[in-house]
Amino acid sequence: MNESAIEPTPEQIARLASSTEEGPIAMVNLLRFREEAGEPDSGMSGAEAYGLYSQGVAPLLEAVGAKVLSAVQCRQSVIGPPEAEWHMSIIVEYPSPGAFIEMVSDPGYREVAVHRTAALADSRLILSARLV
Repeated sequence: MNESAIEPTPEQIARLASSTEEGPIAMVNLLRFREEAGEPDSGMSGAEAYGLYSQGVAPLLEAVGAKVLSAVQCRQSVIGPPEAEWHMSIIVEYPSPGAFIEMVSDPGYREVAVHRTAALADSRLILSARLV
């Protein structure tokens, strides 16, 4: 099994910060929730804790001009391993890589991100260029 990834490495953030990408980007989030959330959300499910993160991050997304394009519950692998790898996939469009960096650098983001960390067993965040 692959090593879990919840937060970007310093190298990944540096690479993103130095990106020459211009214009809108789409961040593809693949999320696997913990059965029971960690602190500070013990007693909740991971999905419930992620709901707290979603509520808290919404105004921060709006402040940098980002918007959720799609949020879906993953149900079944049609191609790939038979066991469910991801519980949810979310695509968020940002005006630029800099807008993403601005959002995650906001002190308010760090306050709400504790719920994301508490919620997730594993995740992927993939910078993508929107084609359509």
